[in-house]
Amino acid sequence: MATTRIQGVRIAGIASAVPSSVMTLDDDIRAFGEDDSRRIFKNTGVRVRHVTKAGMCTSDLCVPAAERLLRDLAWPRNSIDLLVLVTQGSDYPLPATACILQHRLGLSSGCAAFDVNLGCSGYVYGLSVAASFLMGGGLRRALLMVGDMSSCSAAPQDRSVSPLFGDGAAVTALEADASAPPMVFVLGTDGSGAPHLILPVGGSRRRRSPGSNERTLRSDGNIRSDEDVYMNGLEVLTFTLNNVPPLIKAIHEASGWSNDDVDHFVFHQASVFMLKTLARSVGLPMSKFVVGMEDYGNTSSASIPLAICAKLREGLEGHSKKLILAGYGVGWSWGAVALTAGPMHVSEVLVVPDEAPAEPFGPPAISRPE
Repeated sequence: MATTRIQGVRIAGIASAVPSSVMTLDDDIRAFGEDDSRRIFKNTGVRVRHVTKAGMCTSDLCVPAAERLLRDLAWPRNSIDLLVLVTQGSDYPLPATACILQHRLGLSSGCAAFDVNLGCSGYVYGLSVAASFLMGGGLRRALLMVGDMSSCSAAPQDRSVSPLFGDGAAVTALEADASAPPMVFVLGTDGSGAPHLILPVGGSRRRRSPGSNERTLRSDGNIRSDEDVYMNGLEVLTFTLNNVPPLIKAIHEASGWSNDDVDHFVFHQASVFMLKTLARSVGLPMSKFVVGMEDYGNTSSASIPLAICAKLREGLEGHSKKLILAGYGVGWSWGAVALTAGPMHVSEVLVVPDEAPAEPFGPPAISRPE
């Protein structure tokens, strides 16, 4: 696994946002029946998940979270040198959504902005990318944005994904600080796992076609189309149990930290069953293990910062904490970081009105045939 150590960068604050519309266990019971829904709930632990019903985009959650964070930190917009967005749900196939966010937030044209296409491991990878730019010198402040509207790619009649995924986004403010403790990263990839968690149609490999959005009964007993996300839950579990324990061992060795040194472990919020199984398999005390997905679901790359906002806000506002963050999943891709966070600003989770997104540049230009 790739290991890197980043010096002189601190996290100044985190803000997160979710849409106001929700789905609950009662909604799942109506869709899948009581017995199946309660069995699924026992595994996922998700009571409520925030999902857009109006077609919001990830950027529509990033903007209010960033606005809140910039206001609370009193950071001038022209002080932001870098904007990195980690998402697998861009507003458009092109341009990069980070460019649109730079415009919507009124950041300087001297701000570098780009997208990173990653999911469950994306927050850890995003931290490594943004922090590396700041450590390189010349750049002072960065905004790392992560999130997905995962519910939009999940077929409502697919019990393997629909009761699990929620929508959310988070923004992390980072700045160069010579006195900041180091961040230690361990990262890895195994692309052979790609077919087990995939949205098959919609890219260049398999383009949308007549019938590709037709939802039919599949061999696993779920109803979905080729334009909906597919997840093989057993393969995801096998991958996680095979790769995350060595990841945690590697981050302990790279950082020199033991379990006793760490104040909190914040893992990707895949499911409550997965989190508890991992805690047992790597010998982590549940008292230090953050579970913050009950009211949000699995929110892809936003799940780690969302859990921090939901569960660790008060502790990080006034104190310094040693954290190990770990993300793993779609790709297969995984990563962990050992860092010292706080005192820092952590916002309460913002609940954003679920409204149809407006075109950021006015009505789109439409080319019509002669």
